[in-house]
Amino acid sequence: QLCTRFYAPKMGRPSLIPGIYFRLLMIGYFEGLDSERGIAWRTADSLALRTFLGLEITDTPPEHSTISRTRRLIDVETHQAVFTWVLQRIADAGLLKGKTIGIDATTLEANAALRSIVRRDTGDSYQEFLTKLAKESGIQTPTREDLARLDRKRAKKGSNEDWTHPYDPDARITKMKDGSTHFAHKTENAVDLETGAVVGVTLQPADTGDTTTMIETLITASGQVETVLPQSEGIKEVVADKGYYSTERIADMDQIGLRSYVSEPKQRRRRWRGNEEAQAAVYGNRRRIRGKRGKALLRRRGELLERPFAHLYQT
Repeated sequence: QLCTRFYAPKMGRPSLIPGIYFRLLMIGYFEGLDSERGIAWRTADSLALRTFLGLEITDTPPEHSTISRTRRLIDVETHQAVFTWVLQRIADAGLLKGKTIGIDATTLEANAALRSIVRRDTGDSYQEFLTKLAKESGIQTPTREDLARLDRKRAKKGSNEDWTHPYDPDARITKMKDGSTHFAHKTENAVDLETGAVVGVTLQPADTGDTTTMIETLITASGQVETVLPQSEGIKEVVADKGYYSTERIADMDQIGLRSYVSEPKQRRRRWRGNEEAQAAVYGNRRRIRGKRGKALLRRRGELLERPFAHLYQT
């Protein structure tokens, strides 16, 4: 019913029905497949997955072009609505508590090459920009060696404030986990640590810090929990690693009634003169993560967030 408006009553070859399409996305998710070709091939090869899709032994599984076409036709808002619908089925089955939420993020390499970057102000390519700089410095016909020498001395060559990609403006130049530099996005997940259910997923600029992006992810997760569990008290505990640690964020969570379990990095002894509320929030977080329950929650976060990230986005 959510997808009805994307389908004509009768036109051309039979379409890929929503029930099968979203099951195909789940296959890609659970099996760690990074392409629609991979999903189509895996489905055609497995009798178990044919059964999951509801296909008979004589039925032909959908081709990758059909999966891709269906994905492009159904808009993002409908995908999000179906996500909420699936989460409602999970909650009805008792597999969502919504009290203790773990948050973690990882970077995803964008389908955008650094060699294609352009200036935000003028639209010039990197080569054109260097050529203009060379001419301004007195080199009228610069060679590749001249441009390389000029570029070597420049600072902040890959600033996101100056450069963007013409076909993926949301991508940001950032350093990946392996130390290489690419255009990338940042995905952040919120997971129910009692059951393992994914409560919220946000995609955000890769150059934005964890303490900033967690606000949107918490709001998204809180909205989902309130929608599917209207009788519950909502999110009460937030568990995260030391990348999310900041005095301001812990104090904010304390003010709105959230118990934080955020790993604390090593730091110097602080003076809290005139900032007693933040001191109480930080000391409370420190006491909780050192307790038995806090240590168990942090281990649980690693199991339900870091391992799936490694499986889905790396392996």
